[in-house]
Amino acid sequence: MKKLIIFCVSLLILHSCKEEQKKEAIIKPIEIGQYSIEQFMDNENAFTNGFSVDKSKVLITSNRSGIYNMYSVSAKGGELLPLTKSDSASVFGISYFPKDDRILFRMDGNGDEIFKIFLKDSSGIQRLTPEKNVRALFRGWSKDGNSFYYGTNERDSKFMDHYEMDITNFKSKLVYQNNDGLDFSGMSEDKKYIILRKTINTNDNDLFLVNTTSKEKIKINENLSNNSFQDFSPDDSAFYYTTDDGAEFSYLMKYNLQDGSKEKILEKDWDISGFGFTQKGKYQVTFTNEDAKTVFNAKEVATGKTVDFPTIDGKEISQASFSRDETMAILSIGGSNSPTNSYTYDLSTKEYSQLTNVLNKDINPDDLVSAEVVRFKSFDGLEIPAIYYKPKQATSDHKVPALVWVHGGPGGQSRQGFNSTIQYLVNHGYAILAVNNRGSSGYGKTFYGLDNLNHGDKDLKDCVAGKDWLAQQEIIDNNKIGIIGGSYGGYMTMAALTYTPDEFNVGVNLFGVTNWIRTLKSIPPWWTSFKDALYLELGNPNTADSVRLRKISPLFHTEKVTKPLIVLQGAKDPRVLKVESDEIVAGVKKNGVPVEYVLFEDEGHGFVKKENQIEAYGRVLKFLDKYLKGNGSEVINDGKTESTKIE
Repeated sequence: MKKLIIFCVSLLILHSCKEEQKKEAIIKPIEIGQYSIEQFMDNENAFTNGFSVDKSKVLITSNRSGIYNMYSVSAKGGELLPLTKSDSASVFGISYFPKDDRILFRMDGNGDEIFKIFLKDSSGIQRLTPEKNVRALFRGWSKDGNSFYYGTNERDSKFMDHYEMDITNFKSKLVYQNNDGLDFSGMSEDKKYIILRKTINTNDNDLFLVNTTSKEKIKINENLSNNSFQDFSPDDSAFYYTTDDGAEFSYLMKYNLQDGSKEKILEKDWDISGFGFTQKGKYQVTFTNEDAKTVFNAKEVATGKTVDFPTIDGKEISQASFSRDETMAILSIGGSNSPTNSYTYDLSTKEYSQLTNVLNKDINPDDLVSAEVVRFKSFDGLEIPAIYYKPKQATSDHKVPALVWVHGGPGGQSRQGFNSTIQYLVNHGYAILAVNNRGSSGYGKTFYGLDNLNHGDKDLKDCVAGKDWLAQQEIIDNNKIGIIGGSYGGYMTMAALTYTPDEFNVGVNLFGVTNWIRTLKSIPPWWTSFKDALYLELGNPNTADSVRLRKISPLFHTEKVTKPLIVLQGAKDPRVLKVESDEIVAGVKKNGVPVEYVLFEDEGHGFVKKENQIEAYGRVLKFLDKYLKGNGSEVINDGKTESTKIE
């Protein structure tokens, strides 16, 4: 009996020790600083628009005032000096003039995308293109710097003609009248040749070389393929273009103007997304889209030697632009956990100067997370790439809710760049899986075409597979996974809540398409050349395709939505009309489902004003905290819509 008592006591002691060891084995979450939406949206978004003529200054467009305005800064760095002080429509810099300090910039009507070109000089601001219902887009400076080129639909709202404007008197002359609805791609410096592009479908197009004197038009590609003009050679003897003819990824080709011969210049295992020469042809630059990240390379043309740019703070160069005399460059440097800053770099002295410091000083950069590329198998075994963001405070013992993030498009791509909204949500304890579902760009033309005439089906199943992958991760609370997206991603959010109502716990719809028939019929006139391609991918709303389009449009099936929803929309949006969001909210409301609706009267397709970004994404987090992190147990106003209208 005594031995039995001793044995039992020993077992109790052993059990107690194991429990203590178990407690010690619990992984404690990392403590990080948590930041408000105001702090995250106070990360400045600033990008450069080139050097002044003497390279002493750099033109910068920044939203530091709350909306975009123009600033100048010394090429050595220092304080940004405001050049415009708009408090309504955003101002986007184009460039300094090549021979003086006058400036070109563009504005639209609070997101309506009907851009005008303006001049700023010592006497004030002058509009250079027509005021009403005419779109104008800058297309580059002439080689001598005495004029610039632009496209405008002044003659016909559907077609963008090509003009040249003399900067001595600001008079324009027509260079090419676009009667065939082709898209302008480029022009030789001697003005003898123009490159035009005819869209066939959302991947493929034909490329044409037009002689501006004889009007002869030569088709460049022989087969159905994706062709994109890149640049003319410095001596105008050839031009370069990318194509995926006979390949999965786009490679670089050279077309010799004298005899029409072609030669392959460069091919990689990823898409070559950009190529060009500096002003005098000393350097050539190449950009490659490698697993959702931009890889930059520059070479000396004469020697083929790679230009050795500096590594700054361990970050990567995503963009570079050179001064007209090719002695200096402006570098864009950042990463997935670091917003992009701009630097000037002297190619002879190897010295660099920081122009911007866009991360809010209140945010500790160590609290931000890096993107991780992952891949998972979808329902049919297809491998789907995605970008994964894990909260630092998440552990197997401190599980977090998650969101499947769907990019815009169709045909877009989530990339490994910095995103303040994603960092904000991750900072507040939400894992994000940015799914590049079938139909996304960057992974070969076969993958790109897999969602054609199949939207809301296999692409949606890829997102569900992404949710299933998240549910298997040890740090994820698999009972708390939602879906979020903008534009096409907003459509995918509504498709998920409609056609797979039990898969996701909540939905965040940012200006998403909900009625494909109406959206495809209301394409802006300046997209006319692209309309037929959209019809081939999505369906023609004026034919029997309308039956399928109605079937995949969530608006007509709102009775299936049972999970909480928040919808955000800009009233000036020309792509996804306000009525899309109005009607989806009204339809879901009838189900007694919690719905929030946030409408911005002064925004278009996306929110560019800081006060609106703060309101929009702050509301998103509050919604998620209540219905995802809080497990959706509460009801807003007993199932009535909570609607906010932002003037």
